Amino acid sequence: MRRKVIAGNWKMNMLPNEAMEYIETFSKLVKDTENEVILCVPYTDLFYALMGAQDTNIKIGAQNMHFEEKGAYTGEVSGKMLKAIGVEYVIIGHSERRQYFAETDETVNKKVKAAFANDLKPIVCVGETLEQREAGETEKIITSQTRLALEGLTDSQVKNVIIAYEPIWAIGTGKTATSDDANNSIKAIREEIRSIYGEEVSENIIIQYGGSVKSSNAKELFETSDIDGGLVGGASLVPDEFAKIVNYK
Repeated sequence: MRRKVIAGNWKMNMLPNEAMEYIETFSKLVKDTENEVILCVPYTDLFYALMGAQDTNIKIGAQNMHFEEKGAYTGEVSGKMLKAIGVEYVIIGHSERRQYFAETDETVNKKVKAAFANDLKPIVCVGETLEQREAGETEKIITSQTRLALEGLTDSQVKNVIIAYEPIWAIGTGKTATSDDANNSIKAIREEIRSIYGEEVSENIIIQYGGSVKSSNAKELFETSDIDGGLVGGASLVPDEFAKIVNYK
């Protein structure tokens, strides 16, 4: 039985003092959960979040990283830097990074490899636009993004990737894929992984759903056959609401 992994993506929100206050409140609300809980916070919050999460069951992740270890990349942060302060997870290839910062399948793949080189666990985002969905291209797009993101990884590395299926048309819009649609898309991703890496890898890899997840729909989504938790945006900014998602059972 795969574990449920529920990650909050704060995006560009929360000052350091707000992050510490949040974790103090939130940690008490999720202390008894059996699910894995991750908060992916802005760079300026990482150190404070790591301090606040000590002696809790909350893991801390970053929202992006560069694929080079060091060098003349002004404004960037490397996997080695993240690992040095105790970060465990990193989001890679979020649709907002692809849309606003020209991320490509190639750079996503480079970042995934760099994450493993620095003993970080990547949360790799894939998802289709509304236009692609309406054209019937959902499966083609998400399986291609998955395949290219994982290219060149070993079976053992792939087993330790988290895939986050986030239909772009559902992110921050209030629209959510139906539980059946989301589950079927994730089944397609799992089948793509099975065809390349085999049954054991596909049955062990964690595949989340993201896109307007909230406490009112979390249970329905997370109790489907193939959805292994969620990558939660806006709802993760409110401790009580995010705790209800984490404690959906």
